[in-house]
Amino acid sequence: MNNQFSIFNNLNLIKKKKVIRIDYLYLDLKTCDRCVGTDEVLEAVIKQLTPAFALAGYTIDYHKIEIMSEEDARTHWFLSSPTIRVNHRDICDEIIESDCGCCGEISGRQTDCRVFNYEGQLYEVPPKAMLAELILKYAFYHDNHKPIENYQLPNNLKTFFEGKKHKQN
Repeated sequence: MNNQFSIFNNLNLIKKKKVIRIDYLYLDLKTCDRCVGTDEVLEAVIKQLTPAFALAGYTIDYHKIEIMSEEDARTHWFLSSPTIRVNHRDICDEIIESDCGCCGEISGRQTDCRVFNYEGQLYEVPPKAMLAELILKYAFYHDNHKPIENYQLPNNLKTFFEGKKHKQN
């Protein structure tokens, strides 16, 4: 009986679903063209990649996370908007930002948001090919990735949240 139980347990481990976690962290999906555009492109890419992942035995666990406050930013170690993470790793190797008029309008203060560097070009909304390439890369990328140590809220986000709070009052 013990041998049968061991075999059954081993089969369950083999059949266990493999999961790819994708997180989309953003400041606004109503006003910000960058966040809205990135959301649309990301959802289209996930829809196109899902059958290929399923064929390989993977499911996608997709989370949209609106960063509404400094506390949210600290909880999620948020560095720039928008951010896409695959298996808890930011898909962008670097943070490049430029003035985002939409987020400036939301907060009443100049706010820098992420731009995406792909093949030597900067994009406010990442191209589908870029997202597909990076999602595939990080879905199967195995390293000893460590979370950010000593997180500090970036000044541009601090300014954004202060301005947003002031504007709402």
